[in-house]
Amino acid sequence: MVVRMQRVTKRYGDVVALDNVDLTIERGEIVGLLGPNGAGKTTTISGVYGLTRFDAGEVTLFGHPAKRIDPGIKRRMGLVPQDIAVFDDLTAGENVSYFGRLYGLSGRALTEGVSFALEFTGLNERRDQRPKSFSGGMKRRLNIACALAHRPELVILDEPTVGIDPQSRNHILESVRALNRDGTTVIYTSHYMEEVEAVCSRVIVMDHGRVIASGTQSDLKALVSDEETIDIELERMTPRVVEAVRSVAGVKECLPEGTHLRITVERDGVRLGRVIEKATGLGVEVLSAQIERPTLESVFLSLTGRTLRD
Repeated sequence: MVVRMQRVTKRYGDVVALDNVDLTIERGEIVGLLGPNGAGKTTTISGVYGLTRFDAGEVTLFGHPAKRIDPGIKRRMGLVPQDIAVFDDLTAGENVSYFGRLYGLSGRALTEGVSFALEFTGLNERRDQRPKSFSGGMKRRLNIACALAHRPELVILDEPTVGIDPQSRNHILESVRALNRDGTTVIYTSHYMEEVEAVCSRVIVMDHGRVIASGTQSDLKALVSDEETIDIELERMTPRVVEAVRSVAGVKECLPEGTHLRITVERDGVRLGRVIEKATGLGVEVLSAQIERPTLESVFLSLTGRTLRD
């Protein structure tokens, strides 16, 4: 277990930022930490990294109690903050070297760490240039490089793709996957659900300072619905087809919309082929058919009452 939080509470005056939070991060996971603004995500990751002290509860990092995070534990972690934290007056290489020294690197280990981080983020050819001339995407990649020179076992990425172009976003997402393939555990926060769906092996949803759901994407989708929607397009709509489809066992609702039938069925309880057979058996051609299942975005909306970007 890389991270374990038990009954963790944090207050800022009268505001309860974290309310008896329990969560775990296992070695080798990419965990998406999701929640609307004010859900407690930033407080959680700040506390894990040692930037915030919790008021109550227990935190264990790499199997060690973390009431006060010692330098040895901190060197096993890397933090990529949402705000770009690089120095414009230093070159890319000097920036990574500076942060590498903060993590205790020196000599050959520092030289190799800097080269690794710049190569990994695709910035090695820019190592002698200053970031004030970089694009937003390149600055984001340098922000990540500064957290990687010491080869951390746990990397926390807080909104690492805010305000960048699609090419840089794809580069960062592939970098996250590559880190994980090399054995690094990742905590990833984002307001872009498609990113979470692309890289995260497990998702933790927070709202109002509490963990309200945790599991794989399939687990979460199964939480909020025991139904599926089938959409079939017909060459023509007839009352007989509607009634025939409604008679199929497991069909809960069948609504005609022009030449489309919107059919609500029990999850995994109705074969698409059976529905098509009913229509074609009455001499009506089916032009297209698809099953619409819950998305992670719809799950999030159901759990929190808000979209991820609200």
